[in-house]
Amino acid sequence: MTIDTLKRIGTFILICLAQVLIFNNIHLFRVATPLIYIYFVIIFPRNMSKWSILLWSFSMGLVIDMFTNMPGVASASMTLIAAIQPYWLELFIPRDADEALIPSVKTLRWGTFLTYSSLLVIIFCLTYFSLEAFNFYNFFYWLQCVLGTTLLTIILIASFETIKK
Repeated sequence: MTIDTLKRIGTFILICLAQVLIFNNIHLFRVATPLIYIYFVIIFPRNMSKWSILLWSFSMGLVIDMFTNMPGVASASMTLIAAIQPYWLELFIPRDADEALIPSVKTLRWGTFLTYSSLLVIIFCLTYFSLEAFNFYNFFYWLQCVLGTTLLTIILIASFETIKK
């Protein structure tokens, strides 16, 4: 195993534990729960193969699904944004950028990184809460959950990037 793989496994375990033990217990105004495991998909390097990104993301979603008792919701949403991530990242980096570029505030700058990560978080939250509710009977509650969770997750991702920087 390479050092990068070991780091990725460590990050995987750390993010899973943080989500399950800490962030799943936060329900701000009963509509916003931080879904920090999205950050795992956001920081995949540019040179990582697409099948590998899909496999890692599906695995992360599956672990989260097992602990939250929501079969398939997180894994489907994670797989969707994992399929989008490589193409979305290419829009925000120069063509001559390093192949091993890891998306972060340091490499993309604040505005670009927030735009890049915000769209992935929005797509994830729309998919996640649509699959969770599976109807739009209470549309305004669904919308509050999507907006609140999206905002809270983006704030936490920005906080992590500030600490990491």
